[in-house]
Amino acid sequence: MSRLVRHLPAQAAMAAMGLLLFLFIALPLGMVLFESLRLAGPIPLPELARITEQALDRLDPEERRQLMGRWLASLKPEERTAGLAGSFELLGRRAPWDTRAAFDDQARAAEAAVAALSATDRRRLEGLYPLAAVTLHKRIPLAFRLRDTLAPAEFDRLREGIRHGYGLDHYAEVFTSPRLRTAFRNSVLLSGIAATLATGVGFVVAYGIHRGAIALPHLVRYLTLIPLVSPPVVVATASILLFGRNGALTKGLLQDTLGWINADVTNLYGWGGVILAQLLGHVPHAFILMDNVLSKHDGRLEEAAAGQGAGPWQVFLRVTLPMSRPGLVRSLILVFVLVMTDFGNPLIIGKDIPVLAGILYDEMVGFQNTRLAAALAVWMILPALVVYLLVERVGRRLRFASAAGAPPELPVPVPARVGLTAVAWGVVALTALLYGAIVVTSFVKIWRVDNTFTLAWYTTGGVAGFVSQQHGVAVVWESVKVAALAAPIGGILAVALAYLVERARPPGGNALGFVALLPAILPGVILGVGYVVAFNLPLGMKSLALTGSVWILVLNILFANLFIGYLAGRAVLQRYDAAIDEAAESLGASLWQRFAWVTLPIMRHALVLGSLYIFVHGLTTLSAVIFLVSPTHKLASVEIFGAAESGHYGAASAVSVTILVIVCVVMGANHWMERRGPVWARLGALAAGPTRAGTGRRG
Repeated sequence: MSRLVRHLPAQAAMAAMGLLLFLFIALPLGMVLFESLRLAGPIPLPELARITEQALDRLDPEERRQLMGRWLASLKPEERTAGLAGSFELLGRRAPWDTRAAFDDQARAAEAAVAALSATDRRRLEGLYPLAAVTLHKRIPLAFRLRDTLAPAEFDRLREGIRHGYGLDHYAEVFTSPRLRTAFRNSVLLSGIAATLATGVGFVVAYGIHRGAIALPHLVRYLTLIPLVSPPVVVATASILLFGRNGALTKGLLQDTLGWINADVTNLYGWGGVILAQLLGHVPHAFILMDNVLSKHDGRLEEAAAGQGAGPWQVFLRVTLPMSRPGLVRSLILVFVLVMTDFGNPLIIGKDIPVLAGILYDEMVGFQNTRLAAALAVWMILPALVVYLLVERVGRRLRFASAAGAPPELPVPVPARVGLTAVAWGVVALTALLYGAIVVTSFVKIWRVDNTFTLAWYTTGGVAGFVSQQHGVAVVWESVKVAALAAPIGGILAVALAYLVERARPPGGNALGFVALLPAILPGVILGVGYVVAFNLPLGMKSLALTGSVWILVLNILFANLFIGYLAGRAVLQRYDAAIDEAAESLGASLWQRFAWVTLPIMRHALVLGSLYIFVHGLTTLSAVIFLVSPTHKLASVEIFGAAESGHYGAASAVSVTILVIVCVVMGANHWMERRGPVWARLGALAAGPTRAGTGRRG
């Protein structure tokens, strides 16, 4: 009994945490799968006629006779012809004429078809005609006439003529619909090209930094990572400013100054522009993975290979590249999924290139077709999942292990240095050029039309004649509010979950940890669609709906990024002896006291990292929240996308610059506080009083 009482707080805390993770991660993801399987199609005419006849039987015989006579007399000629076609179908035959032909042709063909029937079949047809005509044209008035006597489901079925069920029809549309088939092919091709290029460039930059072949490596590292702290469509917007039909480089330099091209023909729009935007936008993701892998290489292996007579190229191909395979595979898969689920860049630059993500966006925003959108969201991760499983299966025989160590002290050949430097600084220069164009555009009236300095894009959201739907950068503060609400709550929940899983170890703890990691595995667009489906009308009760409120944005951003703080918290706890927590428990500290006064100070870095990641992602995310914003609760990243798509580049640039400044200030302040950690710790100790600071006497 005492053991049960001892573990009761942990069990209660885990149950509460499990409920939160179920409601805001597992449930939305499950609802995406459920919604993708739901079907709503027309009921076949024979079955619909049977339902209509059952409804007619509810009428008084005299009332039925009068209604049928009045309804049949009111039919238009084209409705009578459609009724005859329905009669043939109820007779078990197809209408022997083209029901899509012009009405006059159908009428003549219908008369000839009826005349060609035998006397018996003609009598049967005449008997079925009233029911077929009412079923096709007067079913809705009949439904409302019987509304008080029908169950709600019966009323809806009779009125709509729609049958609800479950199946794989929405998934099959990718193969049966030419539009979706083309979009799927484009998505796979674009993702494959962008993933390969981004992984290659990310590897080159990381390799050059770790081998000392690139000058100013720290500057290269920071500038390469800039796209991570800006909304994803910023790169596409900046690319248009430089390489579009009125771009500074395409029209201003190459056409007007040098006369080399016609910018209306040779410009960014098309496959080349989309690939460029995806490449620059996703190189940081590939670089982070390759930087992590290369930092753990044991340089002694490469030195040993060189000592055995291998040349630089042989060492690279036979030692360095195979050791980098785990990072290369993960980078390919990650960038592939990110590009597959990105609709911003293709919609802005590649308007004539349909992709699945763009169609999903149109289906959600334009048609509210959540069922097809849910199926498309699942389709977007299947190719990457298949590739990953195949690579893992083939690569099982190629696994190896090595101890982490210092990079090799082998000299990098001069041609390789030149190549590595050219690629790395080329990426950095192009990134700086793109973001420089964004900064300049935010301070001029109209890019390359009227370059007069102005602050109008920051204050009023536009200049005379070119006013966007925004009011300056005020929309940024809405994003800051949402991110500021989500960040501390998410940081605390993340480290609390890590503490429960790592220290309390209740049954089911690892399962909850897996649920918390699901948003890291799946693209954000799936969680966005899931929140729409799950919280638009939960349990059929409008009072429980979260859509349209600020809280659906807060919850989505919070739980979509919970995994960073959770992983960081577990990593910290695994380095500390659990005896510290056990000692506090033996002294009578409760679960809450142990977490607040013993574990939380140890996990301070994980808490800050988790909160900071949620805050930054809350300002820059697009795919997950674009379906969740409302007229009263907008987010800056969504407004940037809307402004760029409608050509308001000044407004998009001003909001982008404001977000970049806020993110850089917050991250800089965090870095400064981390470096001043000991001072802040001493100030906190002094503020806590002489006893806690260890400078006073007891009692």
